[in-house]
Amino acid sequence: MRNDDVIKSIRFILDVNDAAIAEILKLGGYNPSRDEVAYIFEEPAENKEKVDITHTITAHFLDGLIIHKRGKDDKYPPRPITVPVNNNTVLKKLRVAFQLRDEDIIQILKETGFNISKNELSALFRDNKHRNFKICGDQLLRYFLKGLAMRERKRI
Repeated sequence: MRNDDVIKSIRFILDVNDAAIAEILKLGGYNPSRDEVAYIFEEPAENKEKVDITHTITAHFLDGLIIHKRGKDDKYPPRPITVPVNNNTVLKKLRVAFQLRDEDIIQILKETGFNISKNELSALFRDNKHRNFKICGDQLLRYFLKGLAMRERKRI
C-alpha cells in the first residue's frame, strides 16, 4: 500500500489536521516542513502520477503515532527507525499504537467482512526470516484500516 495512503487513512481515523500530523512526525523524531505535510495530502494532478512519500517519513510517522497514542517512556531509548516500511510493519505499529490484541484485530477485520484465523494473523507478526512468516497484502491492510476507522470514529 502507498505510504501516503496509509497516513491519509490514519489521519481520517484520528480526525486530525495537518498541524497534528506535523506534531506526530516531530514526536517520531522528524521535523517536517509545511510543504512536506501538504504534499502527503495533495491530490495528483490530472493525467499525472503522484510520487509516493519516502519510507523514512512513514517510519517516523508510525513511531510518532505510538508516542502520540501511548505516551513516551523515558526508561527506554528511542529505537532506530526501520526502512523500508511494508504492510506488515504498518500493521505491527498500529497494533502497538492502538493497544490491540489478536482478538481485537480479528474482530475489526470480521466487521469489515474479512475473516482471518488467529494462526494466519500471528504469521503476519512473525520475523520475515521465520518459515511461517506471511506477507500482509494491500487488501488485508485496507480492510484493517477501514475497520479501525469504524471502531475509533465511534468513540469521537
